[in-house]
Amino acid sequence: MTEQEVLANARFMASQLLPYGWDTVVVDICWYEPAAKAHGYNDDPVLVLDDHGQLLPAPNRFPSAVGGKGFAPLSAEIHELGLRFGVHMMRGIPRQAVERDLPVAGTPWTAREIADTASVCPWNPNNYGLNHDHPGAQEYYDAQVRLLASWGVDFIKGDDFLYPYQAREIEAYSLAIQRAGRPIELSLSPGRELSMANLPHLRKHSSMWRISDDLWDRWEDLEAQFTRLARWALHSGPGGWADADMLPLGRIGIRAERGDDRLCRLTPAEQRTMINLWTIARSPLMVGGDLPTSPPATIDLLTNADVLEVLSATKDNREVLRDGELIVWTASATARPGSRYAAVFWLGDQPRQLTIPLRSMGATPSDTITDLWTGKTLLPATPVLELELEPHGSRMLRLD
Repeated sequence: MTEQEVLANARFMASQLLPYGWDTVVVDICWYEPAAKAHGYNDDPVLVLDDHGQLLPAPNRFPSAVGGKGFAPLSAEIHELGLRFGVHMMRGIPRQAVERDLPVAGTPWTAREIADTASVCPWNPNNYGLNHDHPGAQEYYDAQVRLLASWGVDFIKGDDFLYPYQAREIEAYSLAIQRAGRPIELSLSPGRELSMANLPHLRKHSSMWRISDDLWDRWEDLEAQFTRLARWALHSGPGGWADADMLPLGRIGIRAERGDDRLCRLTPAEQRTMINLWTIARSPLMVGGDLPTSPPATIDLLTNADVLEVLSATKDNREVLRDGELIVWTASATARPGSRYAAVFWLGDQPRQLTIPLRSMGATPSDTITDLWTGKTLLPATPVLELELEPHGSRMLRLD
């Protein structure tokens, strides 16, 4: 990302998406590397650090950071738009700080003393882990989060914390946030093979946690989330949220790790299915595309107030039927007493006329059924509902 791109997305979000609840702009990985590139990571990256081994924005990409200002000017501008500001952070300490043996701020220790050089990320060469048997490790995280808080950061996407599961690193980062003097949400990634046994620990120390590896604009990635969300959605709520990853919608891949500059490769039906699944499962919604250059159809997907109400005003969200390639989820409406929602998904590769028992959705023939995407009212008047669905298609229904 560049500063210009961040601000363009923030202004677009403030003017067109904020009224629908979209309120946070996050600068993703490598904002501190002047030579960051598409299609992967540099083998021996040169990062921008302060004298204590803390990361600073690359000035060639974020010119307002020049002079030690960090992200404070950018954060202030985003806050002026009524939005929150977030950054991506890798677990641990930059290898560059360890090689230079930089001092840890406010302590007698150095980076080399607190690093665990045997703990490395398998896919990114930037950092070493920290040795949490040494008190300087906590001091380093405390200083890092204090710096982020001084810039006005509201949200941290913490990467390389969950695979393998880094319990002590998570606890230390959570403690650093508590000590920072500013409310900051912590999102943990990536969730490959994330165990449900970690749920109490995740709830105690973070706001949201990824339940999969990176998700891209491929049907097989989207289809795999059905099983994961069916397992995790029951445990999402105000105490913490299972995260099915960013929505790869609109224009993506401008300088991505995988693939070239493109529009989302999912079909229109698959894109709607993604929105329906994320909302009925109450997965946090984050768009991973460039908003100003995305087509109007993408923005329409993100601004359906009736569908977004399913995300924000429901409870008891769960999968209730799985019959081959047919899946049905339901949820109770909290803002509309007596109403329910049902999401019907068809995972088949061919269109299908479906006959769905109303009782499987908690509905009766006397209910009024509204399709939240078309606004059309369905009056079944029989114990079954007939729906025609496209390949990989879905419907989001409100039952009144």
